[in-house]
Amino acid sequence: MSSHFANLVTEKSPGLSRTEHRVARYFADNRHQVLVQSAIELAQSTGTSDATIIRTARALGFDGLDGLRKAIAGEFDAGPTPAGRMSRTAAENAGSLELALEKTLAAQAEAIATLRDSIDAESYRAIVQALAGAGEIAVFGIGPSASMADYFCIQLRRLGFAARPLTRTGLLFADDLLQLKSASLVVIMAYGRVYTELSVLLDHCRGIGAETVLVTDSLREALEARVTRIVTVPRGRADAFSMHSATLAFLETLLVGLGTLAPAQTTASLDQLNRLRADLAGQTATLAVPDMSQQDDGRR
Repeated sequence: MSSHFANLVTEKSPGLSRTEHRVARYFADNRHQVLVQSAIELAQSTGTSDATIIRTARALGFDGLDGLRKAIAGEFDAGPTPAGRMSRTAAENAGSLELALEKTLAAQAEAIATLRDSIDAESYRAIVQALAGAGEIAVFGIGPSASMADYFCIQLRRLGFAARPLTRTGLLFADDLLQLKSASLVVIMAYGRVYTELSVLLDHCRGIGAETVLVTDSLREALEARVTRIVTVPRGRADAFSMHSATLAFLETLLVGLGTLAPAQTTASLDQLNRLRADLAGQTATLAVPDMSQQDDGRR
């Protein structure tokens, strides 16, 4: 483990009692837990008392547990990790599920509101038209974004568009890149930093003349010159748990846009899907469509 806090514990060790040293090492080895556990919980984890927890924090040079937590949180600010972001988010909720619910919903609503400001009707139209005219749509996403890439491709295919996800990494990704053509349009979900796969993908798309649409929260400046279009989609605070509500909302606006732009194609494709489902089920099968006329009187 390499951190300023760990170095501080090592530096202060000669002046600590045996119990304080053990607690300090627990602090250094479990920094995320220190951010979210109370003094009593930390005492239980270390087999000591809450008074010992506070005393150890002071022996390390802090005014108490809050000061120690601020120092640890400051380290995570320098380069947020998934664990660090979740720890900070949990710490801010202070153990309250009610607060977690309200703050999460507020963050999601704010992200979608920001999305409304980041893309205008003209840009939206250009992206939907480019998708509709592409020979195929490839969707890049790794990590949590891979699931959204898969979902988006499933829905695109249901609407009658050729689509495939680009979610593999390492050398296998070369096989996926090989299938891209000049008529391909690549939707790219990328956040935080430019992975090797992303950089190679962008170079390859430029080389073959394929269009690209980048969906990002922080890479506009770094990648603006390397993509065809960019949409800024917020994921919440950079130091807090990452949320993908706005990204999913944006992808679904594209699906609705394609249905609006090409209603005959999308309806025909969905009808064919229903016929295939009926063949498989051995009976009439239809996609569920809410009956808005019955919602007001409670009937289902």
